[in-house]
Amino acid sequence: MTSSKTKPVYKRILLKLSGEALLGNQEHGIDAETCASFAEQIKEVHSLGVDVALVVGGGNIFRGQVESKRFGLDRSVADYMGMLATVLNGLALQNALEQIGLPTRVMTAISMSAIAEPYIRRRALRHLEKRRVVIFVAGTGNPYFTTDTAAALRAKEINADIILKATKVDGVYTDDPLRNSSAKKFKNLKFIDVLKKNLRFMDSTAISLCMENDLPIVIFNLAQKGNIKKVVLGEKIGTVIQ
Repeated sequence: MTSSKTKPVYKRILLKLSGEALLGNQEHGIDAETCASFAEQIKEVHSLGVDVALVVGGGNIFRGQVESKRFGLDRSVADYMGMLATVLNGLALQNALEQIGLPTRVMTAISMSAIAEPYIRRRALRHLEKRRVVIFVAGTGNPYFTTDTAAALRAKEINADIILKATKVDGVYTDDPLRNSSAKKFKNLKFIDVLKKNLRFMDSTAISLCMENDLPIVIFNLAQKGNIKKVVLGEKIGTVIQ
């Protein structure tokens, strides 16, 4: 059913995309069609007058915490490698967005001036004011912090109204619904309950940061086209944490 709502309830959003979301049907790397689909959905929201920023993970290329054990890498080194993977994803998303006419800037927490701007808060705010999509890459620039924490940090820094975290499932459940068919979905959660129940859809540092700063999160399924727009228009999909 088509929504009758046409006015966005948020002025500025931060969309958190996992690296795995860019895989499409591949086992590794970046799928061009998936990038193009995400770009179209972002453009749809942007056309409503909503400021859009993104934080993207790098798990489709390199997962620092996992690979550190497999390769026998120092955790800090592995995390930096994971941060570099997010840069590749950010550049791919930038290309997809600019191919459909959306001005986009990639801003990195690790200096690499030849390919992306350094993250400077005031510059990021200026880009958003000029209606550019901003993609934040390289996490926080520090090892031992996830891109979820980077999303919470950047969202607060740019005065975003909400974090939209796109996942493979349509919300937060009592257990993994892909493995446990009896798992039950939460429609609403309080931050403190997420921490008490140890619901691991985001790391506890990110949840605590959002809780302390009254920054709501919506967990939703990105596989269904149009869901970003539905959330922005205030439709009740996914799980709301606040």
